[in-house]
Amino acid sequence: MAGEPQADCLFCKIVAGEVPATIVHETDTTVAFRDINPQAPTHVLVIPKAHHRDAAALAEAEPQVAADVLRAARTIAADEGVESTGYRVVFNTGPGAGQTVFHTHAHLLGGRGLEWPPG
Repeated sequence: MAGEPQADCLFCKIVAGEVPATIVHETDTTVAFRDINPQAPTHVLVIPKAHHRDAAALAEAEPQVAADVLRAARTIAADEGVESTGYRVVFNTGPGAGQTVFHTHAHLLGGRGLEWPPG
């Protein structure tokens, strides 16, 4: 069921404290941690604590929490010192877009030039 923790979800396990992660920010509705395979000097994943398959599902079910994810990303960008130089927030939605963990997550990337178009 949407919103409920999933036993086989890596990010649900991080939220529950069952899997270690380098947490950099936490709110009532979100948690953010460093990506284990960083693609930029700053690469943080921002997730809702509630399980939703992807960004579209989160926006449909809990638009306020989707906004919380973006607010957290902005706060982390400031804390990490990349807000003034620029940063990117990316949601991969579906396997064709590169989503490999099916729990909504935003990639916050910064600290280097981010060309367009990406990958």
